[in-house]
Amino acid sequence: MDILSKMKQHREEEQLLKWEGTFAEYLEIIKERPEVAQTAHSRIYNMIKCSGLTEKDGKKMYDFFGEEIFGLEEAIERLVEEYFHPAAKRLDVRKRILLLMGPVSGGKSTIVTMLKRGLESYSRTDEGAVYAIKGCPMHEDPLHLIPHHLREEFAEEYGIRIEGSLSPLNTMRLEKEYDGKIEDVRVERIFLSEDKRVGIGTFSPSDPKSQDIADLTGSIDFSTIAEYGSESDPRAYRFDGELNKANRGMMEFQEMLKCDEKFLWHLLSLTQEGNFKAGRFALISADELIVAHTNEAEYRSFISNKKNEALHSRIIVMPIPYNLQVTQEERIYKKMIKESDMAHVHIAPHALKVAAIFSILTRLEDSNKQGVDIVKKMRLYDGESVEGFNQMDVEELKKESPVEGMNGIDPRYVINRISSAIIRKEVPAINALDVLRSLKEGLSQHASISQEDKETYMNYISIARKEYDEIAKKEVQKAFVYSYEESAKTLMDNYLDNVEAYCNKNKLRDPLTGEEMNPDEKLMRSIEEQIGISENAKKAFREEILIRISAFARKGKRFDYNSHERLREAIQKKLFADLKDVVKITTSSKTPDESQLKKINEVIARLVDEYGYNSVSANELLRYVGSLLNR
Repeated sequence: MDILSKMKQHREEEQLLKWEGTFAEYLEIIKERPEVAQTAHSRIYNMIKCSGLTEKDGKKMYDFFGEEIFGLEEAIERLVEEYFHPAAKRLDVRKRILLLMGPVSGGKSTIVTMLKRGLESYSRTDEGAVYAIKGCPMHEDPLHLIPHHLREEFAEEYGIRIEGSLSPLNTMRLEKEYDGKIEDVRVERIFLSEDKRVGIGTFSPSDPKSQDIADLTGSIDFSTIAEYGSESDPRAYRFDGELNKANRGMMEFQEMLKCDEKFLWHLLSLTQEGNFKAGRFALISADELIVAHTNEAEYRSFISNKKNEALHSRIIVMPIPYNLQVTQEERIYKKMIKESDMAHVHIAPHALKVAAIFSILTRLEDSNKQGVDIVKKMRLYDGESVEGFNQMDVEELKKESPVEGMNGIDPRYVINRISSAIIRKEVPAINALDVLRSLKEGLSQHASISQEDKETYMNYISIARKEYDEIAKKEVQKAFVYSYEESAKTLMDNYLDNVEAYCNKNKLRDPLTGEEMNPDEKLMRSIEEQIGISENAKKAFREEILIRISAFARKGKRFDYNSHERLREAIQKKLFADLKDVVKITTSSKTPDESQLKKINEVIARLVDEYGYNSVSANELLRYVGSLLNR
């Protein structure tokens, strides 16, 4: 890629997007495209909606957040549907500060950053175009030029409601520069940018003794007093506070709840009335989203203070909990690793999954529902099928723990421990055991974890280790079975033939001799026992399989190895049980003979080529599974 030519192309594209004209010409634009005159909240909602929407199991997933936020679909849906959507319709929630509340490293800052970056890009599209009075430091809405007494007629003609009053500076400019002729006022297209302080602002409180309210509302430029003669002349005022610059877009208020009260008073008027006080002027109109983020402890402390009641009533709190799905947690770690300097390190398959299992367990609450332990709950939340439970049970579990996910281990801790494992091992590859070991060692150094939680977390590491033991055995099992899929298919077809004969009270015909024989009960039970099907339950299980085959046939589908999860698991375990002794001998032999060595090399090659291991992690996996089988 020629970076210089790309930059030149970008400049040319920016130039094509620019527009400047009179207010009269601007009116022609909004007559054709009324969406240009939308409010800040409406712009954000439409930006999110334009990115696309996917509905699954009655839940909405917004593509806008899809590549950065994982496992928080319900929280995001609530945020969009309960805040942005009604705010876009000018309902009362737009007069509230949006406060994202959740644990550290839970995605709050990422959501805010995505909204900022999204607005920057959206303002460069036709749908998200923003126009402002040229030369206005607050990028004021040109429609503020329309006098209040004409606005009702304007709404009838254009279908656009105007809110807010013309700022003191533009009121003066209208008289002095344009002789009161609104139609001649220059209007330009603006592009929202945090770096250039156009429509996107960030306020971060510092030392209360040294921080000035001017950081929010702007200040007098004393060097111009001699020229303009008065502090109340708007030309002598710098409209450069964050509230000024964030007009038409959004302002992130960092650490809002830690802020000095005098800074929060300005938000009362801005949120409720859409204006704020600056200098010696009348109230200044501003159209912007105020978004803040905090953790639960800070929020509880804030609302317990009676002096904060007025502001508290003007806040909409949106809980942003930790993700509670193992597969999504893995995606979070992969994203964090990709963005780090660890991207070159080989992380063995399932190492991140095991870390995710541990993290999710620390965030879940015990259920009172009969038969649901924390591991089953984790699997149900991750979309796995657990015998005896369905989607309705998952919904019940979530209702049982409405604030679940607000505590537990954060993703940054896991990534820090993975980093520690890499540095200690001094090889460009780590496996699941390295990660678990590092997580375990890190607990004693984690100052914020209580002794009671530490003991519980140690138990979760043991559970994660057991989960990995099963995963590791299955992985080696699949690699050891030559032509695994073919072997599994043959065994399944044989089982299904016997099940069909058993259920229909028929006999089977020997393919070689042609003689009739009874269904092979020993074969069927050897498979069914692998997944705990009792003697009493075998008939029901076999009939269920036959019903499933019929259902597939009616839909014109073929019942195959992947059509029934529990049967697939039974087939896998049966194949592995038959090969167990071979695996045990081959992996544990310190001096393997030629045939064993050949088998090991075949397995390692398969693990590398088909399962994502490298030679180091594949050898480590084989040694570990060998030790498990020899216990």
